[in-house]
Amino acid sequence: METRREIPCLYDAAMLEEHSKNIGVGQSMGQESFLYSFVARGTTILAEFSESSSTPNGLGTVAERCLLNLPSKSNKFTYNYDDHAFFFLVDNGYIYCVVAKDSISQTLSFAYLDRVKADFKDRCGGGKADTATARSLNTEFGPILEEHMKYVISHAEEMDKLSKLNSQVSDIKVIIMENIDKVRDRGENLTNLVDKAEELGTAAEGYKNTGQKVRMHMWFQNMKIKLTVITVTRRNEIIWTARDFAELLGLNEDGMLTDEIPLERYMKE
Repeated sequence: METRREIPCLYDAAMLEEHSKNIGVGQSMGQESFLYSFVARGTTILAEFSESSSTPNGLGTVAERCLLNLPSKSNKFTYNYDDHAFFFLVDNGYIYCVVAKDSISQTLSFAYLDRVKADFKDRCGGGKADTATARSLNTEFGPILEEHMKYVISHAEEMDKLSKLNSQVSDIKVIIMENIDKVRDRGENLTNLVDKAEELGTAAEGYKNTGQKVRMHMWFQNMKIKLTVITVTRRNEIIWTARDFAELLGLNEDGMLTDEIPLERYMKE
């Protein structure tokens, strides 16, 4: 994500006007080029390169002063003043900067900074850059900045396409990660649903068992009432058959309970 801002008033505008009279070999030949670049640790510039000898006293000073107001979080930032753009790539406490005319695309400028960052880590990583003093890496890394400037400008079309492709890949990665998070959240929700379904199944089984017990209890209570009624009949003798007893108990021919038991036939006077 890149943040674009107007440059804060940290310098005299006359200084920038003076610099515009002598802005670099590439532009004097009618070609666009980067004007100035540096690598810094915090506010300490470790290595720099200028297309023109006057740049460190002009745009270089402006870029260096921008470090004072630059956010510390890893990100990309663009500051604009007049027809100049100051591009910053902040990465884990290190700042990579390039200054160019507005006519050079933002995509190309950040493609340059990405190359510089990768090369700087390879050459000066492993603690070397962590202990380096101000501009102590100029001899070693200053020419490397110049090489990257020339390469990116001479391969501008290729670099622009490559940078756009990398940007698309990064966007796809973000989308994939978001989808993974959604799937993970959905999986957690499905797990909760399964747990709830199991709980409902257990509760339903409990209700079924309870219902059977209640039904059996009511059946026995009903039988007690029916037997009591038969006992209090005025006749002392009742002749039973298997079929009669089955009907008394409310059973059909298959031994299943029926809804009604015809007691009247057993109630003899």
